Amino acid sequence: MNKTALVTGASSGIGLEFAREFAKNTIDVVLVARNEARLNEIAKELSTTYGIRTYVMATDLSKPDAAAGIFQRVKKENLFVEYLVNNAGFGDLALFADADWKKLESMISLNIMTLTQFCHLFVGEMKEKKRGRILNVASTAAFQPGPLMAVYYASKAYVLSFSEAINNELKDDGITVTALCPGPTLSGFWDASAASDSKLVKGKKIAASADVAMYGYKAMMRGKSVAIHGFMNRMMASSVKFVPRKLVIAIARKMTEKSR
Repeated sequence: MNKTALVTGASSGIGLEFAREFAKNTIDVVLVARNEARLNEIAKELSTTYGIRTYVMATDLSKPDAAAGIFQRVKKENLFVEYLVNNAGFGDLALFADADWKKLESMISLNIMTLTQFCHLFVGEMKEKKRGRILNVASTAAFQPGPLMAVYYASKAYVLSFSEAINNELKDDGITVTALCPGPTLSGFWDASAASDSKLVKGKKIAASADVAMYGYKAMMRGKSVAIHGFMNRMMASSVKFVPRKLVIAIARKMTEKSR
């Protein structure tokens, strides 16, 4: 019997590529995102190509207790999720004072609350079975404050800190927790965040979603605590420890501004 992975945000980008990585390795996949039609297409592709079982569970994960609803559906299917990938999340490029509150509220709910609830719900059975791997998608944004995307950067700092902490707590239970920290990546994220004109991405050669997912998959399977994709991203994440905080924040703002 195949093992089972659950991937959120599986309809595109890094989440879709994670689903493909699991399928390539003969691991059944629970696909979670809002777009049911797209998930059904992906489910058919993975089942046909790799001979695995796929489960489509469409929902809006920014809604309260959406994770609990997915958990109940997983239990009805009598599945044990051995691999949990919390990939769903979004950002927004705007001054905090001018940002739409409902969008910020949804961002906090999805990037923090839903991710945390998924971990809390699934880790219980992992502890009972003494095995399991969790991967939470953070970002290189987790390593410094980010003016113009203040809530997004802060949410990813939470994901990193939370993941490292529970990885330590669960180390004697046969469970590992990996925080994947990609830099800018080719996906729908930047368009959805109204940040495609940001200096972070415009005119830059940025990583492909498939490369980031493969890197994250391998790090997860090795039980690595923090996985920063790309040599330059690793260098930049390390360098912030040695640069005055005020300068780090100023540079982050400069890099996030839209290109003129």
